[in-house]
Amino acid sequence: MSSPKAYNGAVMDGNQQPLNAGVGETSVVKDFLALIKVGIVNSNAITTFTGLWLALHFSGMRFLGNLDIVFLALIGSSLIIAGSCSLNNYIDRDIDPLMERTKGRPTVTGKIQPVKVAFLGFLFIGIGSVLLFMTTITAGIIGLIGVFSYVVLYSMWSKRLYVSNTIVGSISGAVPPLIGWAAVDANLSMMAWVLFLIMFIWQPPHFYALAMRRAEEYRAASIPMLPVVKGFARTKKSIILWITALLPLPFLLLELGLPFLILASALNIGWLFLGFYARKFKDDIKWAKLMFVYSLQYLTILFVAMVIVTLI
Repeated sequence: MSSPKAYNGAVMDGNQQPLNAGVGETSVVKDFLALIKVGIVNSNAITTFTGLWLALHFSGMRFLGNLDIVFLALIGSSLIIAGSCSLNNYIDRDIDPLMERTKGRPTVTGKIQPVKVAFLGFLFIGIGSVLLFMTTITAGIIGLIGVFSYVVLYSMWSKRLYVSNTIVGSISGAVPPLIGWAAVDANLSMMAWVLFLIMFIWQPPHFYALAMRRAEEYRAASIPMLPVVKGFARTKKSIILWITALLPLPFLLLELGLPFLILASALNIGWLFLGFYARKFKDDIKWAKLMFVYSLQYLTILFVAMVIVTLI
């Protein structure tokens, strides 16, 4: 049997058929959504909107009176994130076939040619950047910093070389609320930077938990994720330390009121409690799954709550 070969970005078997041709038949729409990583785009839209909403609220500006800024910021940030994710898929098309969760991407199956993926990525980033610069110069610059940190610093540089790749990647994941805030108020307040810190600190425990569940896949792809290089015990300790670092941050958001302080603190303590309580299962993968699911709920509840408390 001949070994698999790359052809137009797809991994082919000896008969020149996609290696995973029988896996997960998809539509054009599904392929496009997978290419831009729509889940990441949507989750970042929530944090962008929260930063934008809070900036409007504390600047005394009406939401309905500034729908142009809202539209430009949300569409612009979504486009640069979608474009960056497309370029990430383009860059990783050689290792994605080795991982179960990524082997169905259109850059692996060959349904979308690599050159088109790269073109789409740059196109989205270009249009998105223009839209952000139409709000404020600061928002546009922050958007480009996010693109550079994700595409260059993370995807092209640290991801395959250093165990600290997750921390490097957390920079780009933390800029959406800054983009939203800067689109309204270019003079970023302390609250805007606290939102950045929350997002930055939240990402390592979130992605380390995911990496524990996918450790063998990362190992096969030679990606030096923390669980692969340092083991599960070290990773679990690191997750707990990062969650602990979230504890003081709600106290820097006192302007959002006591109810939010109580909720945010409860979410932080609950995450820590789950981490210690779930150890009784003596199952690292189950522990990681619980921590990962909690992290998703944590982020959604926290940022939606920031909007709700300013409406009451």
